Amino acid sequence: MTNNSESIHLLQSSLELPCGVILKNRLAKSPMSDSLANGEGNPTEAQIRLYERWAEGGVALSFIGEVQGDPRFPEKPGNLVLGAHSNQNLLRLFTRRTVIEAAHLWPQIGHAGALSHLPISQPKGPSALDIEDLQCAGMSVDEIHALPDMYVRTALHAKNVGFSGVLIHAGHGFLLSQFLSPLFNHRNDGYGGSLEARCRIVLEIISEIRRVVGPSFPVGIRINSTDQLEGGLTEADALEVVHLLDQTSIDLIDISGGTYFPGAKASSESSSRGPYFLDFARLARGVTNVPLMVTGGFKKREQAVDALSSGVVDMVGLGRAMALNPRLADTWLSEGGGDPDFPKFESAPPGGVTAWYTMRLKALGEDRESAFKLDLPSAIRIYEERDAQRCIKWRKKFSHQQTKR
Repeated sequence: MTNNSESIHLLQSSLELPCGVILKNRLAKSPMSDSLANGEGNPTEAQIRLYERWAEGGVALSFIGEVQGDPRFPEKPGNLVLGAHSNQNLLRLFTRRTVIEAAHLWPQIGHAGALSHLPISQPKGPSALDIEDLQCAGMSVDEIHALPDMYVRTALHAKNVGFSGVLIHAGHGFLLSQFLSPLFNHRNDGYGGSLEARCRIVLEIISEIRRVVGPSFPVGIRINSTDQLEGGLTEADALEVVHLLDQTSIDLIDISGGTYFPGAKASSESSSRGPYFLDFARLARGVTNVPLMVTGGFKKREQAVDALSSGVVDMVGLGRAMALNPRLADTWLSEGGGDPDFPKFESAPPGGVTAWYTMRLKALGEDRESAFKLDLPSAIRIYEERDAQRCIKWRKKFSHQQTKR
């Protein structure tokens, strides 16, 4: 059992990534969809201020999730877009204000694939699907071959406007996760079938990004430990994915799990009272030396310390905990410590708790969290109304893109 000073020292210790970049401590604000862009893919003052507050609060690394490279396949209309029509001055302002005090800010770059937001997308995934509450077209080989270039453009754009690294989103049921999962990927060409073939596009994207951004720019990846769905990615599959990633130039593997597949149970709704994916991380540690980050279920400082002291985990990802206390890193790095007081919700509808925390992020970005008193139904209503308004702006801004098929 570590004492208090040893615990703090462990959390404070720096981490050198394979590319040579040093993270100042072991606490990260994990990727979570903040929905604070303006509906046209550009940052707002509230979004910039939110990440500025996390940097001021002592975190080593924050991730923006989700960030789109192709506006035809967004997760939500409140996401950032890095592309030809982005406001470059706003993006540079974003990084100037948030890449401070040795803190890093990496966009989580992704493509929602079959789970693209229907009001502003015509979803496409590895394979055509027509099942309850989920329909999508299948991608052609040419469309798959175009994916590495899209991810490369997005990563290079991020680097050029001052973000200090990128995270490739290959989890939670979005496009690259769909390629990895036999539930979504029914292809019988070079991109489907065996695990190696299902992983092929992911490895190609990593290789191309590294070739373009250079050896010293951090490139991480988020993967599922399991889809938590019958017929989906298993832990054995995911362990083989980690083994394949170990042979790449990846700098950080963020282990998460679950999917936004309709009807799927969220990891955050699990009966587990502790961190969700540590058991898988122990297995992954046996097949890779790449730094591992685990996200999900960390609510107490002692949980973070125990995970790090085990040698299994190199970084701890905190999402909702940092929505409750944006200075949580400083709190946990101090002698006094203190854990967030998590709200309890009775009979929350699917997605309801996520909506509440998303509105909480908006309050943080506006420096008015002390006045944040939304109940769950109100949070859901405001969240949905805001998305509907942004869909109108998104369609207007990117209508020319929607016709390119």
